[in-house]
Amino acid sequence: MNTIVKFLYGFRDWVDDRFPLMQNWNEHLAKYYAPKNFNFWYFFGSLALLVLVIQIITGIWLTMNYKPSADMAFASVEYIMRDVDWGWWIRYMHSTGASAFFITVYLHMYRGMLYGSYKQPRELIWILGMLVFFVLAGESFFGYLLPWGQMSYWGAQAITSMFGAIPVIGEDLSIWVRGDYVVSDVTLNRFFSLHVIALPLLLCGLVGAHILALHEVGSNNPDGIEIKKHKGPDGIPLDGIPFHPYYTVKDIVGAVVFLLGFFAVVFFWPEMGGYFLEHNNFFPANTLQTPEHIAPVWYFTPYYAMLRAIPDLLGGALVMGAALPIFFLLPWLDRSPVKSIRYRGWKFKTALAAFTIAFLGLGWLGIELATPVYTNLARFLTVVYFLFFILFPCYTSPTDSVVTKYYRAGVKWILRLILAYLVIDQLAVMLDDKQIIDNAFLGFVSGYALLVILIEVLGFYSLDIDKPVPDRVT
Repeated sequence: MNTIVKFLYGFRDWVDDRFPLMQNWNEHLAKYYAPKNFNFWYFFGSLALLVLVIQIITGIWLTMNYKPSADMAFASVEYIMRDVDWGWWIRYMHSTGASAFFITVYLHMYRGMLYGSYKQPRELIWILGMLVFFVLAGESFFGYLLPWGQMSYWGAQAITSMFGAIPVIGEDLSIWVRGDYVVSDVTLNRFFSLHVIALPLLLCGLVGAHILALHEVGSNNPDGIEIKKHKGPDGIPLDGIPFHPYYTVKDIVGAVVFLLGFFAVVFFWPEMGGYFLEHNNFFPANTLQTPEHIAPVWYFTPYYAMLRAIPDLLGGALVMGAALPIFFLLPWLDRSPVKSIRYRGWKFKTALAAFTIAFLGLGWLGIELATPVYTNLARFLTVVYFLFFILFPCYTSPTDSVVTKYYRAGVKWILRLILAYLVIDQLAVMLDDKQIIDNAFLGFVSGYALLVILIEVLGFYSLDIDKPVPDRVT
């Protein structure tokens, strides 16, 4: 035993003489000091990394038997499921992993919003994280076409056709994205190469940069306090503990619990009632038969609901396209000196709660069939979603400066005009349809009246009152 241990230590030293092994180990694990008060919300970053590894490994194995051809793609997936040893298990791990990836990433982003992890000095970490999310969304979209099922085909056809709404260059851009006039074998090969080679490389690079940037400035914590401001004589943060072994053990426990749930889904509910694997995708793509209800996978449904809520295709595409990039502005929209929601005022908490309800509500509406009532509700929630960002400087500004006053006044009157236009426009539409006038119009007007009240309450006349922030983590 001692001989084996000596050999391993000797091998480690041999590698360390030629590669900064122990330096990196110390910088990123053993001597990387993280705040001692991490809670449940801090599991999801490491879990997202775990799912990324699962997706890469299972993706490699699936690629060994998949045929990126319009004639053979669906059959090759069936071959993997029925004839390849453990192929069904690998495929279900990959499909479940796609949803698990978005669950962990969404919760990881939400934790950043709760505790102000996008604020100085972590703006670059936030930007890199958002770029990771953008690439992940593209990776998921390109992979969605590969099974060549009914929903895969028609979903890709619907999304790529949206580029045609762009004035002047729209049609040419749609053809360029698809490589053909419709989604075809050329599109499948193009999406396959992006899904398997280009985007995974980019995703891994961005994840690495995200982690390096995090370890350069240090991790945030639930109190939003910089632990580097209070160091002992040895230069070690008084409120920090080494990431290894304390948080590596914690993350391993979290990973075990997560994998129990993950494999429970893989073995018992891989379709998850049609949310993880849609029923229509068990039928091969038919270019002559459109599914009755085309809807994306659940993690894209909030943005799909925004698209459907806008009558004009170009307007809907612009609104949907702006729903994600607006997150990049959070570090500069937030004017409060306080980071953590623990010490924020009631206006920020109200706004974040409204945003959360709007996002979840849009996700549900994106799954349902579009009805007049659901469409109006989606419009209302879309407005709430964007107001969260537009009003951010209003209810987080620490001082009532001249710029803040003018910004508030301008936003207030612009929003009133937009809301008045929407109410009048909706009234004109509903007057043409006597059957829906009573319930739908009353619901619409009451909803927007509530929204106007929310706008006024969230802070055009007074600043938010934050709680005192302690000097040390609690």
